[in-house]
Amino acid sequence: MISKTRILAPALAVALLGALPALAQAPAAAPAAPAAPAAPAAPLFSTTKVEGTDNVYIFRYQGHQSMFVVTKAGVIATDPIGLRRPQAVTTYIAEIKKVTDQPIKYLIYSHPHFDHIAGGKPFKDAGAKIVAHKDAAAQLKRFPLADIPAPDETIGNKKVITLGGTSLELLYIGANHSDGALVMRLPKEKVIFAVDFAPIQGLPFRNMPDTRNPADWEASLKRLAALEWDRLIPGHPGPGGRLGTKKDVTDLVGYFQDLTAAVKTAAGEGKCNDTAMREVKLPKYENWGGYATSLPMNIERMCYTHNGY
Repeated sequence: MISKTRILAPALAVALLGALPALAQAPAAAPAAPAAPAAPAAPLFSTTKVEGTDNVYIFRYQGHQSMFVVTKAGVIATDPIGLRRPQAVTTYIAEIKKVTDQPIKYLIYSHPHFDHIAGGKPFKDAGAKIVAHKDAAAQLKRFPLADIPAPDETIGNKKVITLGGTSLELLYIGANHSDGALVMRLPKEKVIFAVDFAPIQGLPFRNMPDTRNPADWEASLKRLAALEWDRLIPGHPGPGGRLGTKKDVTDLVGYFQDLTAAVKTAAGEGKCNDTAMREVKLPKYENWGGYATSLPMNIERMCYTHNGY
């Protein structure tokens, strides 16, 4: 018996040969458009003066940033941002020295989370006095880290540091992203430094760890909006590196209210936790940072809160 493959093969060859002229006449494919050049990577760190001020600076290292204030009698620095990267701390101090030869007199901890306040020893060794809220100090005692020097001074609801003609208010406006978070306000410049609990167009981180109650967080945001200030320096760069406004804070209050209402409805339909995490969407905020990753976990936390956990 003759194989069908052997019978078909000559015919297939003839067909292919017949197609060659047509293939030869086909226009060549247009060359692919050149790929757009990749956006240049952001530098590892930067130091910028806040526009319209004489002495307020932002130091950024990768995705964290701190504020420092230069006065005629010394420097007030905040958050060393040196967790697992001591080079960030030495760079921070070197950047301050590029701006002024005044000594660093104070180091202020914004709140007790390690990614912001680890690495303070070089500041302490340089003679800086470390200040924190009493609740932050208590948490650091419960969870000590060798790389975080204990505060030299703890405060309650308010302290004013006056140095070289500059006044900096340290304000406690309630529990939020953590216990013991301080707002640092420069009354003359109308600038504040608030870390992690007032992100600019960003959702609260994941399931709001270390937050007692999301309602406390919302209340502290309302108190923040009621203070007198024009610009907010966040602990992580805002979209495009911009500073925050009061609208950013009130928008975040609106997010908490919309999230609470949506979870309350879902809970009433018996959908908390897993179904709500899958089904509840807040498209108004879909362009905010962390929407895809943090919204389901924000919902989970609100479900737990609604159910009394």
